[in-house]
Amino acid sequence: MNKPFISLCPEITRANALTLMDWLEDERVTIHLSDSRHVSRFIEQVVERVQLPILTHLFNQGGRFFMAYDRHDVPVGFVRLVKTGRDCEMVLVIGNHDNWGRKLGSSAIREAMKLAFFDIRADKLIAKIHADNTRSMKAFQNCGFLIESQTPSMKSFAITSERYLRLLRESPAGHRADITITEIDKARLRSLLEFEQPPAIFELEHEIERAIVVDPRQVAADVVTMNSRALLQLDDEALEVALVYPEDADGGDGKLSVTSEVGTAILGYREGDAFDWRMLDRTRRIRIEKVLYQPEAAGDFHL
Repeated sequence: MNKPFISLCPEITRANALTLMDWLEDERVTIHLSDSRHVSRFIEQVVERVQLPILTHLFNQGGRFFMAYDRHDVPVGFVRLVKTGRDCEMVLVIGNHDNWGRKLGSSAIREAMKLAFFDIRADKLIAKIHADNTRSMKAFQNCGFLIESQTPSMKSFAITSERYLRLLRESPAGHRADITITEIDKARLRSLLEFEQPPAIFELEHEIERAIVVDPRQVAADVVTMNSRALLQLDDEALEVALVYPEDADGGDGKLSVTSEVGTAILGYREGDAFDWRMLDRTRRIRIEKVLYQPEAAGDFHL
C-alpha cells in the first residue's frame, strides 16, 4: 500500500478547474512551467464563462488533458499530451508541493507513457524541462527517457516506442506486481486485440506486453489464466468470477470478459496479490483470494 499509485482520468470537472487554478497560483509549482500564465488565464476564462459541470471538451482543445489522482481519488496533478505528427509532447505537473518527493511524478509518467504509446500510438514521447528542474529531470530519466537536446534554459528528453516496449519487457512490473500469462493465451489475446476496440483496450495491450510469458505446462497453479475461475475481494465485496473471452462473457453467471475493467485487471495475477486499479468512476482495491479452477492445472489445455 506504500508504493506510489497514480491514475490519469480524462474527465475534467468544474471542481477540477478550480483546483488547477489554486495550484497555478503557487510560484513553487509554476516557476518551471513555461506556459503557466497562459494556462491560468485559460482556466480562469473557462470557469467564468462556461457554467457547465463537465469541461473536458474545452481542456482537450489542441491536445489531451488528464487529471492525476492518487489511490484515494484525490487530485494531485495533471498531465497534458499533445501529438504532432508521430511525436507526442508531455507536460506533467504535481500540483500540491506537499506531494513532492513521494514519487507520484514517476508514477504519473508511467501512466502517461502507457497512454502515449498504446492509446495515442505515438512513435516518440518528448518532455521539455527547465534546466533548473532537477527533480523532474530525474523522474523522467528514471522512467527511461534520454536527453535529446538542450539549451542553457531548457533540456529536451525523449523515449521512443521501441525503447519503451523493450524496457517494459525487461522490467515489466514498475510499481506493480509481476503478472504471468501463457504462450497460448498471449497469442489468442493478440488476435483479439486486432478486432476489439472497447475504451480500455489499450490497458489490456499494456498488460500483455509487460507480462512474463511461460509455457502452459509451466504456469503456476495459482495464476489467473484465461478461463480460470477465481474468488476476488473487490474493496469490501467478495466476488466469484471466471475470466473469459468476450464471446463467452455472461455477467449473470460471473463470466467476465478479459476486455472488461475487472477482467483486464486480474489477468496474470496470482493468489494473495493485491493491487489498486482505476475503474470508470473510482479506484478499487482488488485482491486475488483464491484460484478455484485453472485450465492448465486441470490439464484442460484445449480451453
